[in-house]
Amino acid sequence: MPASSRFHTSATCSLASASSRSPPRRRRHAASLMGQSPSAPPGRSGNRSRSSSRWQQPGLGLDLGFLLGRKPRPGDERPDLANWMRCFLSQHLPPPTAEAEAEAEGKAAGSCEEEEVGGEGADHLVVMVNGLYGSSADWKFAAEQFVNRLPGKVFVHRSQSNHSKLTYDGVDLMGERLAEEVRQVVQRRRNLRKISFVAHSLGGLVTRCAIGKLYEPTTNETFSLDTDKLNDEQKIPGAGKIAGLEPINFITSATPHLGSRWNKQLPFLFGVPLFERTVAGTAHFIVGRTGKHLFLTDRDDGKPPLLVRMVEDCDDGKFMSALRSFKRRVAYANVTYDHIVGWRTSSIRREHELPKLKLSANDEKYPHVINIDKGNSEDRQKEETVEASLPDSLEERMIRGLTQVSWERVDVCFHKSWLRYNAHNNIQVRIHPVNSDGEDVIYHMIDNFLV
Repeated sequence: MPASSRFHTSATCSLASASSRSPPRRRRHAASLMGQSPSAPPGRSGNRSRSSSRWQQPGLGLDLGFLLGRKPRPGDERPDLANWMRCFLSQHLPPPTAEAEAEAEGKAAGSCEEEEVGGEGADHLVVMVNGLYGSSADWKFAAEQFVNRLPGKVFVHRSQSNHSKLTYDGVDLMGERLAEEVRQVVQRRRNLRKISFVAHSLGGLVTRCAIGKLYEPTTNETFSLDTDKLNDEQKIPGAGKIAGLEPINFITSATPHLGSRWNKQLPFLFGVPLFERTVAGTAHFIVGRTGKHLFLTDRDDGKPPLLVRMVEDCDDGKFMSALRSFKRRVAYANVTYDHIVGWRTSSIRREHELPKLKLSANDEKYPHVINIDKGNSEDRQKEETVEASLPDSLEERMIRGLTQVSWERVDVCFHKSWLRYNAHNNIQVRIHPVNSDGEDVIYHMIDNFLV
C-alpha cells in the first residue's frame, strides 16, 4: 500500500505526562490505554515498528482517572491541560504527506549506527541497499568482507530506511527515504570525502532514484536533456557530487534496470505471454506502487513511466548526470537460474546482444564469474533504428538512455551450485552460509573496487 494512503494514528494525549516517574504498575496501565505494548523498548526499534505498520488503529489514550475525578496519587504530576486541549485540536489537522513521511523515516534511519561498520578514520562511504521485502541484514556478510579486505579505507552503512513492506511504496518514495538517510549519515560523519553504492535487485532502481535527488552540479555546469550538447567537462566523471561527496563506484547486482515488463524479464513466468500480461496488470495488487513502477504501468499526471523518466535529467531528478558523475558503473547479472530478474534487464542489453557463453569460469579465483565485458553495447548500435531493434520503444528508450554512460557488465552463473535455483540471493550472499556460493562474487566486487 502506498505510504500516502496509510491510516495515520491520531496524536496521542496523556494527562499523566510524567509516566516515567510513576511506579511500574502505573506505566503499564498507561501504556495499555494508549494501545502500546508495555514491553516495547523506546528508541529505534519502536520507531521502526511504527513506520513498518501498514494498518494503524486510530484512537486516543486518555488518563480516564482524571476525567472521573480521581485524586492524584503520590508521585503523580498535575495534568497538563494545555497538552490535553492540543490533543483534541490535533484531530482536525491533515495527516502528513507521503514525502514528509519519507523524509522522517530517512532521518530516523540515518541517525542509527547499528548497521554501520568500519574504521573511524575511513573517508570513503559505501552505502548498501537491499531489494524487495529485504532489510539491512541482507548485506551483513558483504559489509563485513568490505571492511576486512579494505581495512581503514571504507566505512559501510547498510541502508535501513526501506525494509519489508515499505518496499511496496514505490521507487520514488523509497528513493526519497534513501536520499534523506544518506544526507543524515554524511552530516553525522564529517570526515567523509567519497561515496559509493552497492545495491541488490530493486535496491538498484531505488539507488538510481536517490542519487538523482542527491546530485549536486559543479558551479560551472549547466544541464541539458540532450546529451549531444553536453561539453567535455560534463561528460567526464567527477563533474558533480553526490550528497557533497565525490562519487566513485555505482554497483548493482541482479537489478531490473529495464523493469520486469517484457518477455522473460520475469523468468519464473517461463516467457508465456498470457502470464506476463496478467502479472503486469495485477502486480500492483501484490506489491503496491512498486509493482506499477516495475511493470511501467504508472502514468502519474500523464507523465511517462518513472523508470523511463529515470534515464534522463528531468524535474524529478538529475538521474543521468548523477550516474555520469561516478568513476565506474558495474552491473552484475545472473545468466541463468535467477527466477526473479532476467539476464537482459539486469545487464542492460538487448536480446541479440546477450553473449553466447560457456557456463564455466575463466578465473579459478571467481568460480561463478563467467564473463566480464567492460565495453558498451551502445557503441555498436548507433546506426540501428528503434523499429529494427525492439518492438517496444519504451524498453529501447531505457537502453539508449542508460548506455549514454559506460557500464562494466559482469555475468554470473551458479550452474554448478548446490543451490543454483536460488541464484537471485546467492549473488548477494543474502543469508550466510545458506547462500555462501556467492562469496566469490562479493570478493570480485571488492578486488575491483576503486577506493
